[in-house]
This record gives sequence, structure tokens and C-alpha cells, in this order.
Amino acid sequence: MKYTVFLFFLAFINYSCSQIKSKPITEVSQDELKTIVLVDVRTPEEFNEGHLEHALNINWLDANFQTQITEQIAKDKTVYVYCKVGGRSAKAADKLTALGYTVVNLEGGYDTYKKAKH
Repeated sequence: MKYTVFLFFLAFINYSCSQIKSKPITEVSQDELKTIVLVDVRTPEEFNEGHLEHALNINWLDANFQTQITEQIAKDKTVYVYCKVGGRSAKAADKLTALGYTVVNLEGGYDTYKKAKH
């Protein structure tokens, strides 16, 4: 009986582990770094409170968001976008993709980065 329970337990653990999906890790080479643009889509006030190094601030909530993007960023650049927690950057990523940009949305936003840094 103990053996049967033990086998059942092992089967359950094996099944549970098979349901875990790992996320792919994206590596960026030094050459690729030259072709990316980091865009913080938060408000200027949020940006001034702290942001990722070398980020451009293009406010998603600004009526001129699309114009600012197209005037400042060439379409041959990969655009990495982030906001506070991920909502605005997901919307901005969708918009940029529709405009023909290659986009990466930084999951979790600036708050996740701050927590990881400390």
C-alpha cells in the first residue's frame, strides 16, 4: 500500500512539473545593442522619479505619442518599451508593432526592475 501511494505521489509530481513552462531567455549581443532603443512610456513625472539608463521618455498618454515615435525612432531599430508595471507598455507595444516596428515589451515594468536591483 505504501508503495502504491509513493508511486502515485511520484506520478503526480512528474505531471505537475511537466505543466511548468519556462520562458525563453533572450540574449542581446554588443552589435545588437547598437540597434535597439529603450523607450519609457510613463509620464514625464514618473520618468523624472527614476528610469532605466539611456531610456527615452515618450509618454503613452500624450496625444502626440505616435508622432513622437515616428519622428525620433527609425523603423530599423528594435524598440524595447516599459512602463510602471506593464499595462501601458503592452498597449504601446501593440501600437508600435502595428506601425511596423520590431518591439520587445519589458515584462513587469520599472517596478520589477527596481525590486530586482535592490
